[in-house]
Amino acid sequence: MSFRLTYATMYNPPEAMHERFEEAMARVESTLGARHPLFIAGKDRDAAAHADRRAPFDLDLKLGDFALASTDDANDAMEAAQAAFPAWRALPVAERARLVRRAGKLMEERVYDIAAALTLEVGKNRMEALGEAQETVDFFHHYAGDYESHAGYARKLPDDPIDGVASHNASVMRPYGVWVVIAPFNFPLALAGGPAAAALVTGNTVVLKGASDTPWSGRLLADCIRDAGFPPGVFNYVSGSGADIGEALVKHRHTAGVTFTGSVPVGRELMRHMAGGAYPRPCIAEMGGKNPCIVTARADIERAAAGIVRSAYGMGGQKCSALSRLYVHERVADALIDGIKAQIDAIRIGDPRRREHWLGPAVNASAYASYERYAEALRAGGANVLRGGRRLGLEHGTAPALSRGYYVEPMLAEAALDHPLWQQEMFLPILMLHRYRDREEAMRLANDTSMGLTAGFFGGEEEVAWFHDHIEAGVTYANRPQGATTGAWPGYQPFGGWKGSGSTGKAIASFYYLAQYLREQSRTVVE
Repeated sequence: MSFRLTYATMYNPPEAMHERFEEAMARVESTLGARHPLFIAGKDRDAAAHADRRAPFDLDLKLGDFALASTDDANDAMEAAQAAFPAWRALPVAERARLVRRAGKLMEERVYDIAAALTLEVGKNRMEALGEAQETVDFFHHYAGDYESHAGYARKLPDDPIDGVASHNASVMRPYGVWVVIAPFNFPLALAGGPAAAALVTGNTVVLKGASDTPWSGRLLADCIRDAGFPPGVFNYVSGSGADIGEALVKHRHTAGVTFTGSVPVGRELMRHMAGGAYPRPCIAEMGGKNPCIVTARADIERAAAGIVRSAYGMGGQKCSALSRLYVHERVADALIDGIKAQIDAIRIGDPRRREHWLGPAVNASAYASYERYAEALRAGGANVLRGGRRLGLEHGTAPALSRGYYVEPMLAEAALDHPLWQQEMFLPILMLHRYRDREEAMRLANDTSMGLTAGFFGGEEEVAWFHDHIEAGVTYANRPQGATTGAWPGYQPFGGWKGSGSTGKAIASFYYLAQYLREQSRTVVE
């Protein structure tokens, strides 16, 4: 069987994958320092202001100067998308799907170079970066195929039962118009490209705003869409702050729908705004998670330790699906803790460009400072810090190789249940642990959160159904060493949250996702 890269298979890739990544990194590094424009109405556009972006693992390494959109740029992008909408929605289903597939094909041809840029910009290790780049490719192909399989969501219905009259009925799904996509820093390609592909194939036009920390990824996505031959204005890319440019896009008169990935407060404010006005408009919001894992006395401890470490510390815990709350049966707690500590001790921290380094930096100075604040709060609250708790980079550098980046230690802490950090999404490599006596207590604690994105379980086969029946989360994993709470892939695991983690109850890349970008029209024609 040939190797297929997913987040579940990335732990043992073929050697050729490493060789091609290193060749791509050399190519991409040779371009560092360039200026990167916006993309509006089918053309590159420079801006009056630019952001000097640096690699989070080495602040001396300049990635480039990235154009910062003004409110005029944002308005022009929205006007271009609105002007392009009538012709784009009128294209046959097959033609839109062809262009979306073409963009995915170009992205796949560039997947190693894009992954190298992700490593430089986000600080992901090479396999995480390759995984994100390939995941985005798969989104484009998956949504094109899904939309075609539904025949564009056009359905003939029975004629009205009227004697002597031919009264024909149909249900059709129509696009909304200009769709704004607001992407986060942690998956700046996949969580921009996935929603953009869904909106585009269903006939909407798109304005994408990337995260301030990661503008390069969105520009690379724009290059693929441009080179695929999309008409001018169908896809537009701007970069800038959420408070200025994000707000200008969301509040624009042409905004017909929004897909947002980010914090709970911002997501809820967007939902309120989109529900107001003259009429409500769709808002697809994914707003993070405070994800639990339950380990029972019947668990395979070795398998559990592997899955827990990968999900708690992979990409420095900077995933909305990251594991942050661990509930382990008291009978196996010591053995599991020993296994987790041994795996933490084996983690190599450093420059994510290097093959041997599994854990790179936190994304920025704010996250770096937050780590210190959370570590101190755990100590002050009486937590038993079993591993980690120190910052390693910048002025805290324990080695010259770490002194120019935002490096921190993976942290494991056993904390009292009344500690406030059990309820706070930290977005850092910090895992809190509690020993429980019976599984009903564990389930109650696992569900004791306003969020419900992912959840993991390690136990006996006969316990899995109980877990699924009672856990309040949109994505669940049982006995999965590849990741206790992380690793969804388009076509294999739909990804979406319950409760405060999501606004729609529908998951990314699910059977029900594309329909959210469409509105139904019932048609009756009498001959």
